[in-house]
Amino acid sequence: MIKIDNLPNIFVKAMPVLQTLENAGFEAYFVGGSVRDVLLHRHVHDVDITTSAYPEEVKQLFDKSIDTGIKHGTVTVLYNNESYEITTFRTESGYQDFRRPDHVTFVQNLDEDLKRRDFTINALAMNTKGEIVDLFNGLDDLEHHIIRAVGDPETRFHEDALRMMRAVRFMSQLEFKLEEKTRQAIKDNHQLLKKISVERIREEFVKMGLGTNSRQAFQVFLDTQLSEDVPDFAGKKELLSIYPKLQFSPTMETNLWALIILLLKMPNERIHGFMRDWKNSNATTEKVERIINLFDLISDHAPSDYELFQAGEETLVNTIDVAHILGQPIASEALIDRYMALPIKQPGELAIDGRFLIQRGMRPGAQLGKTLNWIRAMVVAGELENNQEAIEDYLDNLK
Repeated sequence: MIKIDNLPNIFVKAMPVLQTLENAGFEAYFVGGSVRDVLLHRHVHDVDITTSAYPEEVKQLFDKSIDTGIKHGTVTVLYNNESYEITTFRTESGYQDFRRPDHVTFVQNLDEDLKRRDFTINALAMNTKGEIVDLFNGLDDLEHHIIRAVGDPETRFHEDALRMMRAVRFMSQLEFKLEEKTRQAIKDNHQLLKKISVERIREEFVKMGLGTNSRQAFQVFLDTQLSEDVPDFAGKKELLSIYPKLQFSPTMETNLWALIILLLKMPNERIHGFMRDWKNSNATTEKVERIINLFDLISDHAPSDYELFQAGEETLVNTIDVAHILGQPIASEALIDRYMALPIKQPGELAIDGRFLIQRGMRPGAQLGKTLNWIRAMVVAGELENNQEAIEDYLDNLK
């Protein structure tokens, strides 16, 4: 049996929780992604705990707890200023919506609990001694970098269709290969993805797109036809097939969406609707639209200083990144040098504001806004110094 001697601090801090359960006569284990990641020497973000104790029994052992998912056996325990999700060993059945079980049955056997998990590399448990429990050869799959469904992959994907997206996401994040039977089961059942909420699909899609192996994972996403069952991708496989051939992978969500939009050759007036179809926030949508607009502008002509100012540093850097990923020629250093040399880089850096103009007798309204923009453009162009006296002299001369 594999044993981990030097556990990361996140496990050490949680160990008294498991020991409390064990001291009361129950079994308790760390389980799932945290065990996988510690074996892969990856950073562990949080730990999940599974136990033979029923939820009410867990609650009696700890002073503070929250019924976060008690119907499904999950209690969140607050201990030493940390929160820990503790879930009773369980089996599941029903899955009428291909996502959540209709029936949850608590069991007293870890083996039964691990059987319901998605992939062998996530069906690993670790006890308080640091010993690994591996019932499905997950350690072997970890060693050989393989994503394999636990048991029958068709059954696993009918239980939770989102697992198909999780498979390609893990391929991308972990740089693993997809086992052939698991891949075939995804291809045979890809249409089940339509049963899953767009919000959940987007979360997995973005993680896949930002992983270090995203281009290879994206190819499987296309080959298994998962792409046919997500918003606005159906029938677009040929356009999207360029993604796996890109020079680099995006590292930011806004850049990922901008790349997809450019590959789909989407009209600008359709972008907002596309982003809404994917349930993206307005803030993300606005950033993506700014990237696309600047990309189009740079593709058409060398942008003026004021156009660079309007884009802003974040948009400029992201647009350059998108251009590099697409292999588009772009004078990135020159553009950045020009932007950094601008007299002002934010609208708020202008030496005057609307109140200043009102104090000079200008009425609030559209004309005030136009005047501010005009002054700002002159300052950015270097035709007017950015100080109140120079701006006041300029306005006096206009009279």
